[in-house]
Amino acid sequence: MLSVRNLSIEFSRYDGNWRKKTIRPVRDLSLDIEAGEIVAVVGSSGSGKSLLAHAILGLLPPNARRQGELIFNGDILDNRRSRKLRGKSIALIPQSVAYLNPLSRVGSQVYRASRLSGKCCCTASKSRDEAFSRYQLKEMVKTMFPFQVSGGMARRVLTATATAGDASLLIADEPTTGLDPMVAKQSLRHLRELADTGKGIMLITHDIDAAVDIADKVAVIYAGTTVEIAPSKSFRNADGLKHPYSQALWNALPQNGFYFLEGNQPLNDMSLEGCVFCERCPKRADNCQTQSQHLRKTGDNQVRCCHA
Repeated sequence: MLSVRNLSIEFSRYDGNWRKKTIRPVRDLSLDIEAGEIVAVVGSSGSGKSLLAHAILGLLPPNARRQGELIFNGDILDNRRSRKLRGKSIALIPQSVAYLNPLSRVGSQVYRASRLSGKCCCTASKSRDEAFSRYQLKEMVKTMFPFQVSGGMARRVLTATATAGDASLLIADEPTTGLDPMVAKQSLRHLRELADTGKGIMLITHDIDAAVDIADKVAVIYAGTTVEIAPSKSFRNADGLKHPYSQALWNALPQNGFYFLEGNQPLNDMSLEGCVFCERCPKRADNCQTQSQHLRKTGDNQVRCCHA
């Protein structure tokens, strides 16, 4: 359904001395999403997960430059095609509740999203009502403005808006932030149900445990690149993971010892060479500082590491 091939994103900006500078927060990122599949995208803050979503949707700012290939249902996904498909075939559950229109009632926003997907008035109204029921939003909420609902309720409205149009590819960017555990679990379960009907879902999240419970595959992102793509079952224990960063994420979970990884993610520097994880890697060698690695198949996993 969706193939991301060697995606890189650069931004041009001016520093404090009015000198033009180019940064590359996403570099050589690759992953695939098939119909009926949930691919969880995990990684630390600033690793480029949300930028990946914006690139797919054609929502990058004017100062961004994109390289690599995005292919959706067999055809190249450029900005023009993204605009045509956005809200119809591809939908986003955004990370921030600020995406809601503050001047429009939430019921109208869900209805409009359903209409923009091509549904008639009656079908759109039915889809809105089903979405409100699914995410436990009461009838009275339809007439409220975004500032009148709680943060968790606003999150559910965003999810209802994204799913009301029956898009074939759904990108969920931290969809459970601000939700109580029970509602969060139900929302994730519904994503699994949507995938089981043939939809492709990209789940961007910090919650590795939640991702493992519902995802088919987990893509681990570090410093803007894919370091490992593994079946979700690989996250049941550290032995199933091949990349040192994936293993460090697993070890950082509370139930696995809460071990802290020393160091910081590298800056978005154009001059970055070699392995992006080199400075923090316990297995690093001299060639890691100069030689970049490509994703390669290792058992059921794809990994970007010469030590795997």
